[in-house]
Parts: sequence; structure tokens; C-alpha cells
Amino acid sequence: MAFLELTGVQKKFGKQFAVRDFNLEVQKGEFVSFLGGSGCGKTTTLRMIAGFELPTAGRIRIGDRDVSNVPPNRRRVGMVFQNYALFPNLNVVQNIAFGLKVAGVPVKTRLEQAGRLLDMVHLDGFQNRYPHQLSGGQQQRVALARALAIQPQVLLLDEPLSALDAKIRLKLRQEIRALQKELGITTIYVTHDQEEALSLSDRIVVMREGRIEQVGTPAQIYHDPASLFVASFIGTLNRLRAEVADPAAGRLAVAGQVIRTGGVFSRPKGEPVCVALRPERLSLERRNDDDNCLSGILSHVTLLGAIVRWSVRVGEQEIRIDTFNDPLLEMPPAGQTVRVYFPEAACRVMEDSEVAAG
Repeated sequence: MAFLELTGVQKKFGKQFAVRDFNLEVQKGEFVSFLGGSGCGKTTTLRMIAGFELPTAGRIRIGDRDVSNVPPNRRRVGMVFQNYALFPNLNVVQNIAFGLKVAGVPVKTRLEQAGRLLDMVHLDGFQNRYPHQLSGGQQQRVALARALAIQPQVLLLDEPLSALDAKIRLKLRQEIRALQKELGITTIYVTHDQEEALSLSDRIVVMREGRIEQVGTPAQIYHDPASLFVASFIGTLNRLRAEVADPAAGRLAVAGQVIRTGGVFSRPKGEPVCVALRPERLSLERRNDDDNCLSGILSHVTLLGAIVRWSVRVGEQEIRIDTFNDPLLEMPPAGQTVRVYFPEAACRVMEDSEVAAG
């Protein structure tokens, strides 16, 4: 049985659905990220788990309790907010111990607990400082320690790193994951940052317009997207217009050039489809004798630090190719004709409805 379960959960504000038909099972100790753009319903779903919003329909269960209508302070859920929400008139220790104080925990016990958490979040020696005396990263550590102080059954994090700069975000997300593994606490993490979701999560829930688009491991979401939306939202993607050239042989034509997909199509010859290709699966050099090949014109080369991105025009379409930055790499001039190689397995052919939507 799942430790956290959402069954048929919906949320309406007026006549508008913010979340609809949300079904999810989360195992004890699992780290699950809700990933999606603004307005997709991920924060609303998180707030329903916390109890700050009540579902219009459906059921939320934590452990063996139905908490659908239970107040937040009786759910044993810890919440870390995007804006930290620290009390400015309390110092670090007092902020961390606040939930324990409300729960009536004796002073000695709550100070000992706060001290242990200070050490866990690497803030030993900061106990007497006030929020305005801390950096953004330090404030977020205090907020995390405060959420953990009440020993919650579920930890909820609502875009906790979005206000921090890139280097601090990277360090803190590593610390959050390490701490979550150490404590074995069931965690739901809301983010719009695909890199965060891919690097942190046991599983990712990709959301769109209040619905779940796909649930899977980071590898499943990236390599085997269930829809064109997921494929486009996660990572960089080449989306090529093509048409069926030979249904029985799984051959498509891109700008008049035939490629193999390794599949068999029920679609008739000439029907339009969309081919999705990840840039890192492409190369300007042939790797295998049976690789697909598309000829095009190199339009420009972009240096992205460790990655070099080549842009090649194939007919009226552009293909992006990512390769590691090698100082000895020879850069052909723009305007030169080049060949782009990729295996059959790199091709993902999307459904007709997705082509229209794309």
C-alpha cells in the first residue's frame, strides 16, 4: 500500500478547474517532483496535501489516515515555502523550534532538537542570528530545519530554490537530497526547473493544465516521453515535420530525404507525422554503418560552455546537434554542406493529434 495516496483529486476555483482527475501513489521514503509550467496546478496540489486548500472532490490519504478534510496542523506535514516565511522577530533557533513550541514540547527538548537540526543543515553557530542577518541560502536552510523539526510524515517543498542564484541552488539541492535520504522522509517537491526535477527525483509527475501528463523515473521521462508536450518540456528537442514514405518498412521522408525509424506504420503513405530527436543523439560524423543521414547547410555554431551546439538547416527546418566541447574540435564555416547522422533508435514518431497540437 502506498504511503501517500491521492485518488480522483480535483480543485475548482469558481468555475475554473485548477486540478482535475489527479491520481498518484507515493511510496514511503520516495522523493517525487511535480514538474510543469506556471498555472499547471502543481502548487495547488501541494497545498491540498498540506491542508491549506481542501479538494473539491477526491481523497487524500497519508499512512492509514484519510486527511482530505483534516486541518494542516493535524496532518504531520512539513512545508517549505518559496519565500521562506521566517518570523523576522525570532532568531534562528526560535524559528526552527516554533512548531515544537506550538505543540507544547518542553523548552529543553525543543532546543535540543533545534540544535541537532542546525548541525544537519550546516548552520551551527548561527543560532542567535535573525533572518535579516542571513543570506538567502541560509534562510532557506532555516526554513527546511523548521519544517523537519516537527518530525513530519511528509515533507513538502514549494519551489524552495527559485529565488537563489545558480551556484547556491546547485549546492542546496544536493544537500536537500542527501538530507532526505538520510532521514528517509517521503517528499514532494514542486518545481518548474526540469534540471532540478531530473537530478533530485525518484519519480517525476509532469503536469499540464491541471492534469498529469506523465509519471515516471527521470530516465523514463527523458528517454521515453508519453507525449510531444513532455518530450518538448524536458530537455532540448528537435521536432521535425516528416511524412510517411514506406509504412511497412517504417520509413519517413524529411525534406525529401528518407530515414528509417525501425517501426511499422498503420498510416498511409504521404501522411504527415512529427519526428522527435534529442540533440545529443545526433552527430556530424558517422558512428555506425546503418545510421540515418540527413544532408543540410550549417547555419551557425554556438559555444555553451561544456557543450557546442551546431545548427543545421535541412530544407526549411533546423536541426540542433549537441557535442562536448573539445579544444581541438575543428569548426567548419557557416554555409558549408554537412551530413547529420543518427540511429533508428533515436527517432520518436509522435501521434497525429500531437503533431496538430505542436
